[in-house]
Amino acid sequence: TATSVFIIAFVAAPPVDIDGIREPVAGSLLYGNNIISGAVIPSSAAIGIHFYPIWEAASLDEWLYNGGP
Repeated sequence: TATSVFIIAFVAAPPVDIDGIREPVAGSLLYGNNIISGAVIPSSAAIGIHFYPIWEAASLDEWLYNGGP
C-alpha cells in the first residue's frame, strides 16, 4: 500500500540530485535526519517530464542518484 511505501522511503530512501548541480539532498532517517527534519524528497524536479531509464545508467546507484523511479 501507499502507506508502507511512504514509511520505507521515509526511513531508507537514498539521497537524490533534485536540481542538477550534483549536490545530493537526503531526507530519510538513515541519512542523519530525525522525525522533525525527515522528508520524502521527490526523485526529480520535473516529475512527468524527466525520464531516465535504468538501462541508460552505468549502475543502480547512478540511476537512483539521478532520478530513479
